[in-house]
Amino acid sequence: MPAPVKQHRVGKPDGGQRRTYGTKPIKSAAIPYSMHDSIYGKALLALAAFIPAIIYVVWIRNTERYQREPWGAIFAAFIWGATIAVGISIVLELLFGPLGRGFPLGASLWAAVVLAPFVEEFAKPLGVTYVRKAIREPEDGLVYGAICGLGFAATENLIYIWSAASAGSVASLVFTILVRSVASMLLHASATAITGYGISLMILGKKEPLSVLPFYLAAVLIHGAFNFIVSVPIFGLFGSLASLALAIAFSLGTIRYVRTKIMKLDAREFWQEVVWWK
Repeated sequence: MPAPVKQHRVGKPDGGQRRTYGTKPIKSAAIPYSMHDSIYGKALLALAAFIPAIIYVVWIRNTERYQREPWGAIFAAFIWGATIAVGISIVLELLFGPLGRGFPLGASLWAAVVLAPFVEEFAKPLGVTYVRKAIREPEDGLVYGAICGLGFAATENLIYIWSAASAGSVASLVFTILVRSVASMLLHASATAITGYGISLMILGKKEPLSVLPFYLAAVLIHGAFNFIVSVPIFGLFGSLASLALAIAFSLGTIRYVRTKIMKLDAREFWQEVVWWK
């Protein structure tokens, strides 16, 4: 979880105006005091971070048409991602962060493209093993992996949203909420779902833990590719908008793949049971 960076702005301030991605020049109005200092403001920021994640949780769970996952296990996986996985990631990133000092492209790119994907895609899917008793079918790992990823994304988004609110720009805050609620959340869900699938195959097939490695590396690659898209500096409004559009398209594509995989496996398991009962 790389530290939140300053909000990207295109162009220089002119007469107290700022430009942000996809917005017209606006006066540099500060966010009202209550937005980030009062208990009500903090509650609103938390809701902005967690409500999209909860909506996605219901969406992913209901992708299965038959034998949907119990809410208790869903809740446990989400809480794992939102708390324990975040804690593990912070500790490991602090531990291995200094290795980026010698990285050719810079420490910040090291943290975003290399360190964060390896660390976070290790911590998040551990939640799938935590609810292993609920895994009955291969697609269950995809579901629980995605839920762990959404829990993690909710907490991460809260950090970024809080940072944007503290910066004082209303446009920057709204932009952060909207973009991260789509691109970042769906990326975390889909990447961790891949490792979750490998874990479910390991559990159901009684395989060695090493069998999960290819799925983990695939998740790291997906996460790293996304972070590369959003981290490489691109100058100019067109370049910034293009990278943003590419990141959103990337996330939508990966989550579509995950949901399609869940539906296919779910249907296959159902018809296998029908044939067996006949």
